[in-house]
Amino acid sequence: MADLTAALRSSGDTAEVRMPFTGQVLVHLPTTAVEQVTEAAAEARIAQRAWAATDVADRAAVLLRWHDAVLDRTDELLDVIQAETGKARAHAFEEVADIANTCRYYARVAAKALSPQRRSGVFPLLTRTVQQQHPVGLVGLISPWNYPLTLGAGDAIPALVAGNAVLHKPDSQTTLTTLLARDLAIEAGLPPALWQVVVGDGGVVGPAVVDQVDQVIFTGSTPTGRLVGERAGRRLIGAELELGGKNAMIVCDDARMRAAVAGAVRGAFSSAGQLCLSIERIYVAEPVADEFCSRLVAAVHELRLGAGFDYRSDIGSLAGPAQLAKVREHVEDAVAQGATVLVGGRARPEIGPYFFEPTVLGAVPPHARCFSEETFGPVVSVYRVADDDEAVTAANDSAYGLNASVWSTSRSRARSIASRLKAGTVNINEAYAAAWGSVDAPMGGVKESGTGRRHGVAGLLSGTWSQTVATQRLWPIGERSPLRGRRFQRGMTTALRALKALHRA
Repeated sequence: MADLTAALRSSGDTAEVRMPFTGQVLVHLPTTAVEQVTEAAAEARIAQRAWAATDVADRAAVLLRWHDAVLDRTDELLDVIQAETGKARAHAFEEVADIANTCRYYARVAAKALSPQRRSGVFPLLTRTVQQQHPVGLVGLISPWNYPLTLGAGDAIPALVAGNAVLHKPDSQTTLTTLLARDLAIEAGLPPALWQVVVGDGGVVGPAVVDQVDQVIFTGSTPTGRLVGERAGRRLIGAELELGGKNAMIVCDDARMRAAVAGAVRGAFSSAGQLCLSIERIYVAEPVADEFCSRLVAAVHELRLGAGFDYRSDIGSLAGPAQLAKVREHVEDAVAQGATVLVGGRARPEIGPYFFEPTVLGAVPPHARCFSEETFGPVVSVYRVADDDEAVTAANDSAYGLNASVWSTSRSRARSIASRLKAGTVNINEAYAAAWGSVDAPMGGVKESGTGRRHGVAGLLSGTWSQTVATQRLWPIGERSPLRGRRFQRGMTTALRALKALHRA
């Protein structure tokens, strides 16, 4: 631990980090002063100039070596992730697999995606037009505590291979995971100065990061995302924002019950429900609602809660007292408003200070907090619907639009429902992993779930700015051309009609 924190600039103050499993102090992190954020940015910019001049193939080779290092050091990464987040080991491994997947993908596509692209010129044969991509320079990452490897290193990967430097403020609770991921990248050949890590209070260090960078990538709550977007807007820099979600799952009357129940358990309770893509609302067709609820309650009863650095536990801890308090408040409020606890509903302090049982609620009224607010914990509500139309209407009746899930044995029916849902990603017969793991496809939210996209070529190009270079040959354009005045008008009119007839873009 000491070796990892040695990479941090210190203001003289520290931030105390506690293990969710036990509540005991894990580490005292050196925090960064605002002026040290400026120093880190300056150092990163110097390193970025040489990195941008490095061939894309060489930058991609670093990602492939990083891929191997992550897989070789899996157990060490899992131990650190679990110590900081309290999640079950299987859920921590999802992050390791995700980073390896992301490294491989961007290493393979970067050279082609970043190479100059020919575009149609204004005059065929006479105008040669090329689009070029340049790195923005310094990318700021402000990443959350719930998925520290996936939402930290995962966003650094495309930014770095595009030729940028990174100024990264992880949540203090999970800084060690970021530092270990950075160490593995450096072992793989990444210049150390290229990825700067700063630590401190989000309300102080976060704005300092936004003020220093050329683009910011933020993952967190919608209220904080608005502040980040406003600050970035004043500087006219890009802001990629993945924010809150109240994600819906639709179970059709022809769904395979066993698979749908397993998907609901996985979707609602992975990382103790502390997942941006987590399912918090389930809409079940009335003809199968009794069977679905019965099976779901039985499956949740079988889940094993535990605090251990092994695979014996299915569900881990919440991250800390604030999350525990919110989950408890949402459940108690729902019950007070008339909801029924079908299973769970209790804190489990005998296991650890922040454990809460995976909970399924029924008959949650619209005025209950958990009906529309994001809980971000192991709580899911089940609602009965008459048909697909009612399910779609209910699923879309939310301020958020991040992820959704549809379960049906008819692919055409499921795809039709998916196309009507106002969500950035929709999984069919899966809760979240199919869309998230398909890293060639963009991922992000609509409405109050954010702006911008990570993953895919879009996620790579978001860290670049495009430049159009057009070369005119033989025939000049404008008043100095051989055709002037009305002759120019007639000539251009004829040319434009011809281009349409030839189906030219």
